Amino acid sequence: MSLQAIAVSSGPGSYTGLRIGVSQAKGLCYGLGIPLIGIPTPQLMASMMRDRVGEGELLCPMIDARRMEVYATVFDRSLNTIRPTAADIVDENSYADLLDKQSVVFFGDGAAKCRSVITHPNARFIDDIHPLAIGMVPLAEKAFQEGRFQDTAYFEPFYLKEFVATVPKNKLTPPVK
Repeated sequence: MSLQAIAVSSGPGSYTGLRIGVSQAKGLCYGLGIPLIGIPTPQLMASMMRDRVGEGELLCPMIDARRMEVYATVFDRSLNTIRPTAADIVDENSYADLLDKQSVVFFGDGAAKCRSVITHPNARFIDDIHPLAIGMVPLAEKAFQEGRFQDTAYFEPFYLKEFVATVPKNKLTPPVK
């Protein structure tokens, strides 16, 4: 069997990680003459969790975006988007509109820092859930069967926010001679 397509995480996530991964995938697709499939990172994470939640629970993958900000999406168990991906500054009222109606399962590296802030009784947290390439397989197969391919030339990751370069606080100075 030959390689028929390449799937890559389309973000959001680390600017550098997404840029490198997408560039590598695009180069391989061009070189091999095969299509590119983009899988949103939150959808990938939610698909890995849907067998671990109850019928009425919502899935909320959270990606750490520094400080008290997360990139979060809310899905139902069938991976239908209930609330699109957004950059959320988390406080005690975050997701209250959903939590007042039903249980929400929070997971991902952004959820750990929210555990002490989101204390609603319908909030449930699951630790150590990270996006894994193996989790992409069923989503990529479905996209391939449905012919959902990206335009390899123009595809860019979903960064959600613009990249901002900063100057390191601890600049290294050359030794004095």
